[in-house]
Amino acid sequence: MTNQPYEGYDQYPQQGWPAHAEQGYEDPQAAQQYTQQWQGQTWDTQVHTPLQAPADTAYLPPQQYAAAYAPAPQDPAFASPPPGPEPAPSSGYGPATVAGNARVTDAQRARLEGRSPVIEPGIQPAALTALLGLLLAGAAAVGSYALLVPLVVLQAVTAAGWFRLNGMWPARQGIALAFLGALASDAALLTAGRSNAPAAILGTLGVWVLLSLVLQLRSHADPDERMYGLMATVASAALAILATGHLAAAPDAVSVGAAAVAVAILARALPLPTPASVVVSLLAAAGAGIAVGGMTGLGAKGALLGAGAAVCALIGHRVASYDYPSRFVHFTAGVALPLAAAAPAVYLLGRVVSA
Repeated sequence: MTNQPYEGYDQYPQQGWPAHAEQGYEDPQAAQQYTQQWQGQTWDTQVHTPLQAPADTAYLPPQQYAAAYAPAPQDPAFASPPPGPEPAPSSGYGPATVAGNARVTDAQRARLEGRSPVIEPGIQPAALTALLGLLLAGAAAVGSYALLVPLVVLQAVTAAGWFRLNGMWPARQGIALAFLGALASDAALLTAGRSNAPAAILGTLGVWVLLSLVLQLRSHADPDERMYGLMATVASAALAILATGHLAAAPDAVSVGAAAVAVAILARALPLPTPASVVVSLLAAAGAGIAVGGMTGLGAKGALLGAGAAVCALIGHRVASYDYPSRFVHFTAGVALPLAAAAPAVYLLGRVVSA
């Protein structure tokens, strides 16, 4: 190491120390003037309060100046953490599974705080539900492949909304698995035909339950996490696959049922007390069933189909209300669940009224 002059050191050359420096200081102020202080990793020649008593202060020899530039020991409070897995986020997410990360949902937190966990989606999600329902009703009159377009949108939103409703987000693998199950169900139905619709839908559902079970067994999460993920994945896939019932039902039944759901959900969003709102929704759905039934040939039988589809839709609407509050849930599950839940009723009641 070359002997370079340090900043401030040339102010006090070694030959120029006062003669009385070796005898101690009689004046404390003079001691402070010539005392060299250490602060961290820098050499400071300014006047500061000495860290030790003047009698204990000694001059450091020049060969020890390099110690001022040695790295100081790191404070344990600011030390870097040892390498290893990162801790779980403060939002409460647990280990990742195929179905997403489980957390304490807003609805559960609301219950713990004594608040109601039910927040109804409102008029905007209801308007989207009505729009999607009208698209289903109109596409059904065109043909099966035209109906497939809004149906695929419904199935995708159903899969995503169910996972978020259960407080599991992100859950890309689980959503993708449920959505692929819906697509497989649609393809199986189009291949087998409406006469084999139950076998196509239930067969696809059985295969996807088995596939979900196998994927969860491969997960390295805790047993509770795996069970929770399995239930969410199976339920999401089941709802998305059962929505294929719109494709399996007769076109006239789909038109009546989807239009009835659209009207019922809009009526349910009106600012009325809950019992009155439910009654108004069912009556509006029955009226829509009669109106659309008259245009499709079902006639007054459309009232039964419309009311039955509306009952299932209101159940799906109620399920989508159990989150406090989440616009994402309302604009996914709140939009899709009423139409997805009504699909089995549209298929079964459509066969009854058409017989």
